[in-house]
Amino acid sequence: MPHIAIVGGGPGGLFTAWRIEQMASEPMAITIFEASDRVGGKLASPTFSTAAIRYEAGAAELYHYEVIGDDPLWHLVRSLGLVTVPLAGAAVHVTGNQIATVDDIEATCGIPGREELASFDTWARSAITRREFYDSGADHAGDACPQSRFDVVMGAIRAPVIRTYIETMIHSDLATEPTATTVAYGLQNYLMNDPSYMRLYRIAGGNEQLACAVASRLAAEVRLDTAVSEVCSWPDGRLRIEWRAGDRTGHDTFDMVIVALPVAALQAIAFGGDALALAMKRHVVHHDHPAHYLRITHLLDGPVPTAPGQDDYLMVDSFGGACLYIESGRDSVGRHGVLGWLLGGEAAERMAALSDAALVDAALDALPPAFACCRGRVLESRVHRWVGAVNAVPGGWSPLPVAARHRPSPDHPNLFVVGDYLYDSTLNGVLDSAEYVAGWVAVDLMHPTAASNSGTTNGFA
Repeated sequence: MPHIAIVGGGPGGLFTAWRIEQMASEPMAITIFEASDRVGGKLASPTFSTAAIRYEAGAAELYHYEVIGDDPLWHLVRSLGLVTVPLAGAAVHVTGNQIATVDDIEATCGIPGREELASFDTWARSAITRREFYDSGADHAGDACPQSRFDVVMGAIRAPVIRTYIETMIHSDLATEPTATTVAYGLQNYLMNDPSYMRLYRIAGGNEQLACAVASRLAAEVRLDTAVSEVCSWPDGRLRIEWRAGDRTGHDTFDMVIVALPVAALQAIAFGGDALALAMKRHVVHHDHPAHYLRITHLLDGPVPTAPGQDDYLMVDSFGGACLYIESGRDSVGRHGVLGWLLGGEAAERMAALSDAALVDAALDALPPAFACCRGRVLESRVHRWVGAVNAVPGGWSPLPVAARHRPSPDHPNLFVVGDYLYDSTLNGVLDSAEYVAGWVAVDLMHPTAASNSGTTNGFA
């Protein structure tokens, strides 16, 4: 019976195990190693201690691509029986003004500002079509848009307020700065605000339910609180994993190893053997473009102030551009209200070193005027740091072929990597990655010699 190890119990590891078990035509033993005390990674929906109310500590929403083409993540969520709720937000608060419509743009920036934004929007749509947006992780996607730095494009915008408006709109989605990412990735995060390119949704009762639903259906063994320290070659061609669980250490040997970790966590693992160590070093260097998130969430003693037609979130120019979620609109929270901040990029990385109390004060000080009254009504605040958890340049400045992204060492065809950093830093991307590797593994299990020698894949991307 083949033995497969998956390092990482986040969405990538769970999705990969799920799809391998579905695709494989023979029995196998899968072991998932997870360093923390829970599975799900950045799918995290804990509850406050003051009241049993859930909030999103990690991924706040999922992306819906059915408007363009087939959406595997959407189908997975629905097949698991999870209830979805659409999310919407159009308002951007810049220099004290709320901009939500074209009329707001003109009122704030004048006719020249409105025309400049319209010109940028037209150019963005022509630079990345809806189909190119949908295919952003494919082999040919690198040809869709120049790979130069995004700040070059932003610097060409003459009106400072328009530049601030765009940067505020996309900053928390980028989780980095225009100087640290590509034109293509910057435009993808701009165009995602257009419902003809993509829509947003969440899972009622907490996005973590997706991870829990997948995990509950796995036959795989899950080892929590077990950190992998080394992966090395073994004389018989298999791979050995060294692990630590509390005060205990041990090792196990596997026919295949799949490492489903963010790049920052991947760097904490030693890879034994010169060829494997060199291949993984090259893989890390190519994809080492860390981006950062910081979540600050407030539980209020009463409802969040609302206005007619108020959206589920708004963008604010504080902290270089942050998203403020009115989370109490997501689920029934009784007499309470919930406000959730998502900070990204340099501000998130810098402020992560502050104490929770200092972060809470900074977030309350930055509340827009319509929410300023909430400051004296906070019952409890929670802080969650996601430094280096996502990628500023998914796929790297010059993306590798999809096959090379997932199997970094030609000398070790039984070692795979899975991650959203290979595609687009989204849950949709990590499912694409998991699907690709699962298909490859299923082929290798059926025809191990032929598949390994020929490089046969499942043709997913």
